[in-house]
Amino acid sequence: MTATARIPIGNNSLEGTAHCFSPVSFARLQSIMYRKPAEKGAILFWEGDPADNLIFVRSGRVRITKTAENGRHITLYLLQSGDLYGQPDPSGRPVHAFNAEVLEPGEIGVIRWSDLEVLLWQHGDFAIEFVKWMGLMHRLTQTKFRDLMMYGKAGALCSLLIRLCNSNGVPDADGTLISLKISHAELADMIGATRECVNRMLSKFRKEHVVLVKDGHLVVRNLDYLRGVCQCENCPKEICRM
Repeated sequence: MTATARIPIGNNSLEGTAHCFSPVSFARLQSIMYRKPAEKGAILFWEGDPADNLIFVRSGRVRITKTAENGRHITLYLLQSGDLYGQPDPSGRPVHAFNAEVLEPGEIGVIRWSDLEVLLWQHGDFAIEFVKWMGLMHRLTQTKFRDLMMYGKAGALCSLLIRLCNSNGVPDADGTLISLKISHAELADMIGATRECVNRMLSKFRKEHVVLVKDGHLVVRNLDYLRGVCQCENCPKEICRM
């Protein structure tokens, strides 16, 4: 099972996962983290490596990808400061199903599974919250693969834009501005399409006044249009995110 969740650092408000992790539980997680600098371009792990720890992005940005049969890397997650990621599986010796590459330099916290097991054994309340977190993030993974497989490239792009609005959107006079600058090639890698395909779809969206480009940033003007194309199920924002 793959899990990823946004947990802000340095305050008591656990946005997106407040109903899973209490501030006390998160403090316990922090107590067993090993801090590690993350340089741009560094590979944290490859597919097939032992999945014996979780990572917490304290600062910077990490890309999680899946290697397709043709060798292309499809981007599934863009982890930011406050994101927890891992593939915990107490039933055996799990291996990573994805790759992790540092996009922006920063610092990560490494949580060893052996240390995590001690916390789970010592604190029943933490164990319950952790199970809820795993269940919630399993649903997140399911919805991402649903986007890629069920509604075509246009549906996948619309869902991606909605997720980017939820994760990196800021109010703008023209709609919701995506603060993260992403190229058409990067968008293509996130939905398993070609850059030319994404160019055509975004051109169509611009003509229909669904999106516009402002200073290199995408601005979503009509979220309802995007929701209609991808048959949006109105998932909570802690699931509908990057």
